[in-house]
Amino acid sequence: MPNPSVADGRRLRYKTALITGASRGIGYAIAKSFAIQGANLVLSAFNEAGLVKAKAELDGYGVDISYLATDISSPDSIEELFAFAVERHPELDILVNNAGIHISKPFIDHGLDDFDRLMKTNVYSVFQLTQQAIRHMQKLGRGKVINVASVAGLRGSINSAAYNTSKHAIVGLTRCVALENAKNGINVNAICPGIVETDLIKGVQQRMETQGMPSEEFRERILAQIPIGRLLQPEEIANIAVFLASSESDGMSGETISI
Repeated sequence: MPNPSVADGRRLRYKTALITGASRGIGYAIAKSFAIQGANLVLSAFNEAGLVKAKAELDGYGVDISYLATDISSPDSIEELFAFAVERHPELDILVNNAGIHISKPFIDHGLDDFDRLMKTNVYSVFQLTQQAIRHMQKLGRGKVINVASVAGLRGSINSAAYNTSKHAIVGLTRCVALENAKNGINVNAICPGIVETDLIKGVQQRMETQGMPSEEFRERILAQIPIGRLLQPEEIANIAVFLASSESDGMSGETISI
């Protein structure tokens, strides 16, 4: 008997995804691709206005869309978010941990406050939300967890000790949780993008301009590091997320896909 989600051309039909950082950039691109493929959505981001705009833009795809503005650095807010998502969609079977922040400083200039803020947002939130999702998915007997990490989680970078540490932690967490749940019908994988053309990279460019580096020089330095000679687009990350959320990746867990 054919899989109904494949039969109508939508690879994620009958699935529901909770996506953090979903109001813009990579998170929004993933939300749009999931909606096109038939998944119901629970969107989360810090900025409620951005979520309202995202929902309005995605409403035309014929899927159910809910949203909740959330400070993912707050454990209480994460508890509220997951309860909100499961109340609306008891069959929630996809989690995309995408939200995160970037702080760039020389290692000796990093204060503990900055380090703590970055870890709470980039690591602790993923740990807590994934733990909630795994408990829920174990009851369902299925599930997909997709962690948006970074190539920074696979190598070193200058002036990014805290950020890279957070992304290395996500890669390690992905592998461990995947092993523990391999027999539970739950797949846990990570995407490690290179430099993507989002507001985050634009923010870094603006900071470099205030330090005296012209925007043209900044872009030339960035492109010189990229073998394909261009920045990635958010939709390219979303394409991988669709694959990892679909039945096509059922045999794959604990992997990190670099792009």
